[in-house]
Formats: sequence, structure tokens, C-alpha cells
Amino acid sequence: MASLTDSFYDKSIALLARAREVNTPTIERCAALIGTSIAKDGVLHVFGSGHSEVIAREIIGRAGGLACVSGIIDPTGGFIENHVGYGTALVERYDRQHQLIAGECIIVISNSGKNSAPIEVALHAKKKGLTVIGLTSVQMSSRAKTVHPDGHNLHAIADHVLDNLGVPGDTLIDIGEGEFSGPTSTLIGAMLLNLLMLEVITWLRAHRHPLPLFRSQNLPGAIEHNRTVVEKYKHRLTRQVS
Repeated sequence: MASLTDSFYDKSIALLARAREVNTPTIERCAALIGTSIAKDGVLHVFGSGHSEVIAREIIGRAGGLACVSGIIDPTGGFIENHVGYGTALVERYDRQHQLIAGECIIVISNSGKNSAPIEVALHAKKKGLTVIGLTSVQMSSRAKTVHPDGHNLHAIADHVLDNLGVPGDTLIDIGEGEFSGPTSTLIGAMLLNLLMLEVITWLRAHRHPLPLFRSQNLPGAIEHNRTVVEKYKHRLTRQVS
């Protein structure tokens, strides 16, 4: 009988492969939209509510990543993500400080797709003329009763949806006695975002645009390089390099 770790590994790898296959057309479409914006000196914005902030931070200010990615950071860590109006206040403050500009793109991450804060962030961005890319479990977002007073779920309001193929409850492994473990949203979500970023890089290179990439600060000359590459964006970024 397979161990819990073997079962989780095997099922996760299979899910990862299926998620890539299912999401490839969306990744290609979104990469062209993001690439077009970056080619015009635009910024890619990203927001993850609660534990989804871990996924959002995967592409913010990191070695090998695009310098023009800015995160909408929730200082409560998602503690009040279901307080109606909080997400609107958060994104409006961010907008005043860092600007959400029509034609840019934003990735909004919520595994359940039902919590108020990410939905409010997405709605504000749509109002400002941004393209909203939702990263969610479509199965869960379709079934879960939304907290938003207007009845919205993330997958329904996003312009494009990346589906992490997660199951309700975000756990793959039955460990017995009615308990489940083995979450997949972070694993799959981080991979989908990295695939998307690499597809953006592919698009920029194919269209002969410069690549605004950070280098690891542990490499010779990297700090000077990073200061140069971030110069045009730094007034719009919440975090610059790690």
C-alpha cells in the first residue's frame, strides 16, 4: 500500500501535468497581453488573499523574475479578507500610491474564488480598465457561496482564468477517519505563474523587446544591474528584489 507521501507525490505530479495542459492556451493569450503592456513600460500587478499571498510573492521582486511586477500587499495577511469593503479600501490605497493604469494586467489569486477582498480588488481593476487574470480552483469557485454582497465569484468576473484544478477543500489525500491533507493550490499556482512569466519572456524576446529581468544579488555585478533595470519602475513597485 502506497504511503501518504507517495500518494501525494504521484497525484500532485499528475495534477501538475494536467494543469499545464489545460491552462496552456490561457497562458499563451495572457502572455501576449502582459507582454504588450510591458513593451509600453507597463507594470504587472498581483494580489493574493490569505495563503494565496504566498503564490503572489513567487513572482514579485525575485531573482530571474521580471522587474516590473508589483504586489498589492495585505498587511493583515488575509485576516479580514471577508470584511466587505476592506479589499476596496486596500486596492484604492494601492492605486493612489502605485497606480493602476488602463491597459495593464493584474493577476488576482484566490483558491476558493469566494472571498470578498480578491473579488473587490478584481472589480476595482476592471473599473480602471485593466485586464484581470484570475488564478483559482474553478471547481471550488463555481460551487462555493460567495461572501461578496453582489454574488460575484472570481472565476466569473475575471477576463481570463487560470485553473489550478484543485478540489474543494484543497486536499488530495484521504488520511482516514474522515480527514484529508495534501494541499495543491500553492504547488500548482506557483508553477502556473512561472510558466506564465516564461511565456511573457518568450513573447517579449520574439517581438524584440528588452527583457527587464532581475539577477540574483549573490552574483557579481547583480546589484548594479538590478538598480539599472528597476529604475523606470521603482516609483510604482511595492517590492523590488529578493
